[in-house]
Amino acid sequence: MFKKTLLAGALGAAMLTAALPQTALAENTLRMAYDADPVSLDIHEQLSGGILQLSHMAFDPLVRWTKDFEFEPRLATEWEQVDDTTMRISLREGVTFHSGNPFTAEDVAWTVERLKRSPDFKAIFEPIETVNVVDEHIVEIISKRPNPLLLNMATYIFPMDSQFYSGETDGGKAKDEIVKNGNSYASRNISGTGPFQVTNRQQGVRVDFERFDDYWDSESPGNVDAITLTPIGENATRVAALLSGDVDFIAPVPPNDLERIESDEDTNLVTMSGTRIILFHMNQERVEAFQDPRVRQAFNYAINQQGIADRLMKGFATPAAQFSPEGYSGHNPDLEPRFDLDRAKELMAEAGYEDGFSVSMMAPNNRYVNDAKIAQAVAAMLARINVTVDLKTLPKAQYWGEYDDRAADMMMIGWHSDTEDSANFHQYLTECPDADSGGGQYNAGNYCNEELDQLMVDANLEVDLEKRGEMLRELEQGLYDDAAFITLHWQNLAWASAANVDIEPVVNVMNFPYLGDLVIEEE
Repeated sequence: MFKKTLLAGALGAAMLTAALPQTALAENTLRMAYDADPVSLDIHEQLSGGILQLSHMAFDPLVRWTKDFEFEPRLATEWEQVDDTTMRISLREGVTFHSGNPFTAEDVAWTVERLKRSPDFKAIFEPIETVNVVDEHIVEIISKRPNPLLLNMATYIFPMDSQFYSGETDGGKAKDEIVKNGNSYASRNISGTGPFQVTNRQQGVRVDFERFDDYWDSESPGNVDAITLTPIGENATRVAALLSGDVDFIAPVPPNDLERIESDEDTNLVTMSGTRIILFHMNQERVEAFQDPRVRQAFNYAINQQGIADRLMKGFATPAAQFSPEGYSGHNPDLEPRFDLDRAKELMAEAGYEDGFSVSMMAPNNRYVNDAKIAQAVAAMLARINVTVDLKTLPKAQYWGEYDDRAADMMMIGWHSDTEDSANFHQYLTECPDADSGGGQYNAGNYCNEELDQLMVDANLEVDLEKRGEMLRELEQGLYDDAAFITLHWQNLAWASAANVDIEPVVNVMNFPYLGDLVIEEE
């Protein structure tokens, strides 16, 4: 099913990297189909799965997660906790950016400073006071206070080419500016240290990558010379493309097609339990009724999470009543979904809304597995407590702008913890929104509970992991009692490939395939 192809070379103005390769024969070209392509080439513009997938292709992190949730050195080779607030990191030598510029400690310091002013990332990096450049290949990351998650944060430090992104464009714009859903230099141009260079990008149509000839990781088993990423939003079309041999790797695999792909001798199917929570926000600034916790509780009681998991997800999801999946430090085993239609009606009556009211709802239609169908099901369930839902679903590329604008009363989002830690969920999804700190950046419900915020802050200062776990479980209990949002399920993950494309070693629960290490076997 794998086919050797000829990768087109540079296309003039369409080429996006600093130093673009000429047309070359690509002996191993991986043809991929995701449900959507990255919304930007600026890896600090949006904190999302698509951007992080791109980051692991075109850049390298300081460290990365293994499948066992251990830290694996990448651009960082060694690290030492000097004191409670200082970590010294030794950097890999002999690394080159796609532009040809050498990678140094200055690039790490520059990148962290940029992360600290990114609307989406600054909440994660707020605890960092500064990065001291000790010498060309040693940095010290200084925290404002004791920080139990510094290495977790380092998995999101993908050093950028500070020389490449410095200065101004011909139009007088700073090359390092971060523009949400905008047209900036960094959103169109890219230079990383990663295994692949972007050679062509047509938004919503395709992205082409070529292996970087000077990539530092000569010990990687990866043998992919080029990648063509084609977004195919329709599930059936994406699966058909794999089964017909038109593509070699797809994600996600819809639940309805799992058995079909698994039974096909020409394909590989890899599945694993997921940690991404799917939920709906209820905007308290747009809808007065949502300010009443009884109404928010009623909405939760009205939703049959188990039914959605069984019928729409075909069992390929775990019903949820909290952010933290099992295995996370904040997972509270006492919290269970609370579907009870009678109780939902009682709470609506107690709050004075027995006759219900109308709300608008938005959801993507190609970001999460069966997202549009799930939104339709939730709308139908809310109708049973006399809530009329005006539902609008949008492609991912259009949805996120609407989400940032809080354009509907109820909005869907899926969230995988960026630091593989429970506090991260609250930090972005339910912390009191604060544009200066970045807290609550994706809190489309405008929910605010200062006591729970303080509990999160205290937990992030606690280096005793047992005590910290107790605090995070208390946080989950508080959010549950307050019905801060509507939980649905943790979405399982599935990838599929042609039989000779060995994807199992490179996929992971974070859903950031390490494609630089992918091996395509000879047929």
